[in-house]
Amino acid sequence: MKYDFTSIIDRKGKDASAYDSVGEYKWGMEPDLPKEGFDFIPLWVADMNFPTCPAVTDRIIERAKHPLFGYYNYSDEYYDSIINWRQSTGYHQELTREHIGYENGVHGFLTSAVEVLTKPGDNILLHTPVYVGFKADVEGSGRHSVYSPLYHDENGVWRMDYEDMDRKIKEYNIGTAIFCSPHNPSGRVWTMPELEKAMQVFEQNNITVLSDEIWADLVFEGHKHIPTQCVNKWAFDHVAAAYAPSKTFNLAGLVGSYHIIYNDDLREKIATYGDQTHYNEMNVLSMHALIGAYSEEGRQWTDELLLVLEDNAHFAHEYINTNFDGVNCEMSEGTYMLFMDCSEYCKCSGRTIDEVIKAGWDVGVGWQDGRLFEGPCHIRLNLASPRVRLEEAFRRMSEYVFV
Repeated sequence: MKYDFTSIIDRKGKDASAYDSVGEYKWGMEPDLPKEGFDFIPLWVADMNFPTCPAVTDRIIERAKHPLFGYYNYSDEYYDSIINWRQSTGYHQELTREHIGYENGVHGFLTSAVEVLTKPGDNILLHTPVYVGFKADVEGSGRHSVYSPLYHDENGVWRMDYEDMDRKIKEYNIGTAIFCSPHNPSGRVWTMPELEKAMQVFEQNNITVLSDEIWADLVFEGHKHIPTQCVNKWAFDHVAAAYAPSKTFNLAGLVGSYHIIYNDDLREKIATYGDQTHYNEMNVLSMHALIGAYSEEGRQWTDELLLVLEDNAHFAHEYINTNFDGVNCEMSEGTYMLFMDCSEYCKCSGRTIDEVIKAGWDVGVGWQDGRLFEGPCHIRLNLASPRVRLEEAFRRMSEYVFV
């Protein structure tokens, strides 16, 4: 490969939450420090242990050579980079710069949208398993989460329950839904028929959809991300979508998301709130990072990244199903997250999920409690690490946890 996905880079003391937050309990979800004799392997925070695309750092360094960092304007190149990226990756979205707006993170987008579309005490529909940050975005603003559980079909594939969605929307008088595509933490990449049925439910109930599509670039062979707004005319006009280069290029620390909203009234409502709070201003280096990422070299780098991530996912899926009796997981279709169901293992072994999670933490397996994502006996794993580290983590699971 042309790019580096094998080097083990020491992130300790380099402001990395995945390492430097361990054992601190700042968020209340951090893994414990491992016992003496074990180093820590980060499998919890959803960022990657790969260096970013060289085009990103080259662009930042080039801009940093200019010694002034005062007020600035969003450049034409910034907007053109987003438009070209969305179109060159096969999305074929009808897109002009007026449809694009900067967001100070996807969470900033969601909280702004929730504030202008709902009022305190309102209910918002989400699917479970649910990304833990969505819960905080909803409930931290005084709204209530109403969950429609995904279920496994006869082939073990996560599916939406459209009847349950419709029933919950009516029962709880819901007007807004948060949608995740591709889905975190299940790794599902929704198909067109699935998206059409979901949009039909939302349209019949006059729902405004907030679609988190931050994982859109990370889809494996045989699957295709379909922008929710491209499903039909109704979705085009009633879906507000959020994107970012952060997951694809490991740029979460630079903060640089953006929305795509076609409906003029909806866009004005959400954008005006962000503008009025004066929080929603991009860092100039974030702008140049995105331009570097959304380049031809960025596309080549992403193509190689996808090969690595899919290979890691196949390795993890096969290893779990071969070696861990009672532990179930589905092969991810995208993202770099894996959601392990330990229900049968815990039932047969007599161990609690707390004991399983702690056994992993003790030997440096830094996985995450799946109950945060509404998985009752689950563990979430981040697979975006050099293969040698991933193999070591699974070796420790075999030797010290699932025994």
